[in-house]
Amino acid sequence: MRLGLLSTARINELLVAGARQVDGVEVVAIGSRDRTRAQAQARELGIPRFHDSYDALLADPDVEAVYIAVPNALHAEWSVRALQAGKHVLCEKPFSRHPEEVERAFDAAAAEGLVLAEAFMWRHHPQARRLLELMGEIGEPRLIRASFSFLLDRRGDIRLSAALDGGALMDVGCYCVSAVRMLAGEPIALHAHQVRGGDGVDLRLAAVLRMPGDVLATIDCGLDLAARDMLEVAGTGGVIWLDDPWHSRTPVIELRRPDGVELVEIERADPYACELEDFAALVAGERDQRFGRKDAIAQARVIAALYASAEADEQGASGR
Repeated sequence: MRLGLLSTARINELLVAGARQVDGVEVVAIGSRDRTRAQAQARELGIPRFHDSYDALLADPDVEAVYIAVPNALHAEWSVRALQAGKHVLCEKPFSRHPEEVERAFDAAAAEGLVLAEAFMWRHHPQARRLLELMGEIGEPRLIRASFSFLLDRRGDIRLSAALDGGALMDVGCYCVSAVRMLAGEPIALHAHQVRGGDGVDLRLAAVLRMPGDVLATIDCGLDLAARDMLEVAGTGGVIWLDDPWHSRTPVIELRRPDGVELVEIERADPYACELEDFAALVAGERDQRFGRKDAIAQARVIAALYASAEADEQGASGR
């Protein structure tokens, strides 16, 4: 699979490192609106050629698929344009906070007969698959807790821009949402609170979600506190604990039961390599898509509902 990078986002470094570990995936080009930045990153990452516009990248006949890592607010627009240009699309998470935009993009993919995927790399790592297998070891699930935060201290960072759909939920909290949904289905009800910063984005957000089967879930995320990442599933017979669920740098799952703690060690793997291997197999028609249209739209709906709840909570507080 010949892959082009649409934008010079820093995450390209991780994706290219992952691509080097996958047979049959080659990053052949990069496109940016800034020629100097495109040339510099192409040289830095060892990419054969660069283009000085996104449209030029999409017109490159040697590019079979594109990875889109523009700011969140532009994901849907450039996914649709890439699909209409005949390219398969791997769009960096989260696809959008607007479900109708996700539907429009998948409609375009269906019309063109192309693959479109939302890039939650953690779900492709062996640790996520082992997590699902271990769910039967803790009895009936009752509670899920998911957290992801870090301290963002760079002024002007796009993740602090409301116009570009920044914010803690869009940057890191979306991982927590994807985990809760993967483990327990779609929420029946939810309630969220947020603390704003930047130019009006959520610097912190916490929520409680009621899931099918009377499972409760809590998520919290932040851009203004210390680095934290964890995932816990508590059941009637035990607890599953992951200290590193999203990056999978140290893939170990703790299985805590009344008779003791079992450490379930997982094979080390680059989550971006795992993601690209699955994406390339989809493009080649070698496997079915685990996380496709239905999942991406549902993810956007939950994000939209969380923001709506947080904003309603703010309005209620201001009226008291």
